[in-house]
Amino acid sequence: MEPNRLDDEIKKLPPTAQKQIFDFIAFIKTRHQKPVANRQSKKKTGLMNEPFIGIWKAREDMKDSSLWVRKMRKAEWIKPDA
Repeated sequence: MEPNRLDDEIKKLPPTAQKQIFDFIAFIKTRHQKPVANRQSKKKTGLMNEPFIGIWKAREDMKDSSLWVRKMRKAEWIKPDA
């Protein structure tokens, strides 16, 4: 279809239908994008270099994480005898 004819056909549609066409065009454009080279060349860091590693290292109550979890579960799940 010729661009001018396509433009004329779109203009004949109600505004909501025109918006749907523009949304569809945006969708099609994302499907046909060329991959960005920067994404693939990004250097991966190891897990130990992630900022969240060691955030609780100063917490004395977390020295033994398994014990901490057991205590939390006991406090939350096991109800004392009434």
